[in-house]
Amino acid sequence: MTMKRATILLLLALPFWAAAQSPKGGNASQSAEYQKLKFEQFFDYLNARYVDTLNNETLVEEAITGILSALDPHSSYSSAEEMKSITESFDGSFSGIGVEFDVINDTIIVVNTVAGGPAESVGILPNDRIVSVDGKSSVGVSRADVPKLLRGPKRSRVQLGIERRGEPDDLIFNVTRDDIPIHTIDAAYMAAPGIGYIRVNRFAGTTMQEFRQSFDGLGPLSALILDLRGNGGGLLDQAIEMSEFFLPAGSVIVSTEGRNVRNISYKSRRAGTFTEGRLVVLIDSSSASGSEIVAGAVQDWDRGVIIGQPSFGKGLVQQQIPLIDGSAVRITVARYHTPSGRVIQRPFENGDIEGYYLDHIRRTLDSSYADSLNMDAPVYSTLRNGRKVLGAGGIYPDIHIPLDTTKNYSYWNQLIRGGVINEYINTLLEKERGRLTAQYPTFERFAEQFEVTPSMLEALADLGRTRNILPTPEEEAATLPDIRMHLKALIARKLWDSNEYFRITNSADDREFAKAVEILQHSAEYDRLLGNTDGK
Repeated sequence: MTMKRATILLLLALPFWAAAQSPKGGNASQSAEYQKLKFEQFFDYLNARYVDTLNNETLVEEAITGILSALDPHSSYSSAEEMKSITESFDGSFSGIGVEFDVINDTIIVVNTVAGGPAESVGILPNDRIVSVDGKSSVGVSRADVPKLLRGPKRSRVQLGIERRGEPDDLIFNVTRDDIPIHTIDAAYMAAPGIGYIRVNRFAGTTMQEFRQSFDGLGPLSALILDLRGNGGGLLDQAIEMSEFFLPAGSVIVSTEGRNVRNISYKSRRAGTFTEGRLVVLIDSSSASGSEIVAGAVQDWDRGVIIGQPSFGKGLVQQQIPLIDGSAVRITVARYHTPSGRVIQRPFENGDIEGYYLDHIRRTLDSSYADSLNMDAPVYSTLRNGRKVLGAGGIYPDIHIPLDTTKNYSYWNQLIRGGVINEYINTLLEKERGRLTAQYPTFERFAEQFEVTPSMLEALADLGRTRNILPTPEEEAATLPDIRMHLKALIARKLWDSNEYFRITNSADDREFAKAVEILQHSAEYDRLLGNTDGK
């Protein structure tokens, strides 16, 4: 009999023990103190009578995890070793593959990828499931052991087996470990005359310091695109400070309401730096928590236009409580509300974590389903102009641009997953970096003049064939424009940095970015969307 099965059987027997020991009548059995005594009694019996030696640390961790999983999707337990990794993710660095992860139903789930990191560069996506590492199953691995599997010396390679919804077979990715970038600003540049663009990938301890430096570096501007797509949140104080950057003094940014904690309303302490210029915030289905606080405050105060897809809907306030061995639990103590009163948290059924994430995937891929949820959603009014906004969980954009599900990325994805793209670009630059930097001394010249040649595409295809990547002519033709664009962008990233990567991808094939520029260049349409009657 396995330890897990034995534990389950003992738990099933627990009510019979409790019945024999409990007092008659009354509501004593409902009290927290009574239930704690009941569990202590059970645990003492277990250690005194069980036939085999017990690993009490493992049993307690499983018990804590089981209790939390019955509550909500975001309350969680982290071992002492995991807590070290969590701290590193916000203020340190290490060599690894660059993913934020969770363990759900014994499987490693990719929560997010670090922008510019090894995992992102080979095409690993949020919600991918890591089912094997170097050919060995990773199903059932503990949360504490995940970093041991994924981290390693710089330039060492690890092969990951990925289960992706919609794919009939597991996908194999070859990832080369590297130093994980800890910066939180992916790009900052002038998107058009007078229009700045800043992309923020998460809210960490240095985010607003980086953001202010990036904003100041843009010079005078009349409008800004704040890109929070893929930003899963982070530190609350940084999200509040970013909201404050755009709002007048005294503006409510977010409030919290809970059962046993003091309700708090966070307000801007001073007038923001950019309170008058036109503003667009880009969001998508991976924009969560801190991103939703910023987008919600901007929308509720009619401060800017929100463009993209409905956000994730993660609005639970969590308190981290350290335990005696260095581990910690993060438990939900309240819910976030936008300034108009909307609850950010998407509805969920207690204990149904799988259904919660399946609902997110459906919202992401099926725009008609996402729209249908709004039919019965409560309606709120914005605070300045009285526009109607919806409270179905998350932030619904002012301009909804559904995902384009018609494109065929099959060939490109195979090249990315097999590590072919990275290998090709690294080999190319080993030979050609000197010539390229001499021929294109500035990014502007590179962007205008560099072209991916037929011989480059053929060399890439040849390398793919050595990995048994054999696309049909239709797949190759359908993917060709995207291959040209992404190769150029990735080469630019290697020659300069991620700023130049996004300058190419945003301009070439980004409908949300294009719509943002269009809106900001037409003040009348911008004012119409916000309900402005005074031109402000």
